[in-house]
Amino acid sequence: MKKLGFLSFGHWSPEAGSPLRTAGETLKQSIELAVAAEELGLDGAYFRVHHFARQLASPFPLLAAIGARTSKIEIGTGVIDMRYENPLYMVEDAGAADLISDGRLQLGISRGSPEQVIDGWRHFGYQPAEGETGAEMARRHTEVFLRHLEGKGFARPNPRPMFPNPPGLLRLEPHSEGLRDRIWWGSASNGTAEWAAKMGMNLQSSTLKEDETGEPFHLQQAKQIRLYREAWKVAGHERQPRVSVSRSIFALTTDMDRRYFGRGGKESDQIGDIDEMRAIFGRGYADEPDKLIEQLKGDEAIAEADTLLLTIPNMLGVEYNVHVIEDILKHVAPALGWR
Repeated sequence: MKKLGFLSFGHWSPEAGSPLRTAGETLKQSIELAVAAEELGLDGAYFRVHHFARQLASPFPLLAAIGARTSKIEIGTGVIDMRYENPLYMVEDAGAADLISDGRLQLGISRGSPEQVIDGWRHFGYQPAEGETGAEMARRHTEVFLRHLEGKGFARPNPRPMFPNPPGLLRLEPHSEGLRDRIWWGSASNGTAEWAAKMGMNLQSSTLKEDETGEPFHLQQAKQIRLYREAWKVAGHERQPRVSVSRSIFALTTDMDRRYFGRGGKESDQIGDIDEMRAIFGRGYADEPDKLIEQLKGDEAIAEADTLLLTIPNMLGVEYNVHVIEDILKHVAPALGWR
């Protein structure tokens, strides 16, 4: 049994003919899609975060709104770029969103993806310390965030406060118990996956990875997951971690499906340079359900993970994406033992 969720990039475009032309339309459709996905029985609604782009960028209002409209589905991110974040303010935002959703937040964080602008985090008031890289700054912000999610007091109270204080040092509020165990690290390398395990975070492994061995993408990703689990065991954490992978998977059951995704072109891995890293990009899957099932049986990383996030074409609208999700749940997941 696997948990299945969708992952939306939250695109929109103001160009004539675009099905989603404004940020407001995209945000509202994201909420409606999460509600519909819950009704279908999907396990998770996850959203990408990109700054300076016509995509979703401020996740907590969206996650809180979905939490207020739903009751079962997990809600999360994949991922928040920690180079841009004030860790303490983020603790408050995350705690509020988690409480609104009754503890369903699954927060994916990381160093982030390639940016639309040069060093965009500088515009947010952050810069690496001397001798520190942007990735190291992201991990430093993350360690502060994780520490304060534990809910321990650290701030000395004012002796003449506006409102009465509890005894002792004060913590950030609102505090959501258990959220610390529902933080995920988006990792593109074996080394950062092992670091995430040491820090007690769940693992999100996406559709690209540093090409560390020259092997096919799914084999490298499966090895990364096994290294992560071994590092988790060595670290001695008490709970069992969760691991997700994301894939573009489309069952071709209608003429519209075939028009959109039946032309092929993504049946093999791709190699490219991304932020001075040689990266391998995993293949997409689009075929008739019976053929799709056989192809997916050979994906070792999917077999290693306990959660699968289906990347969706959000600009095609709620109705079509409900159809995409429903076809996977109906025609593909049962045959693979995912449900």
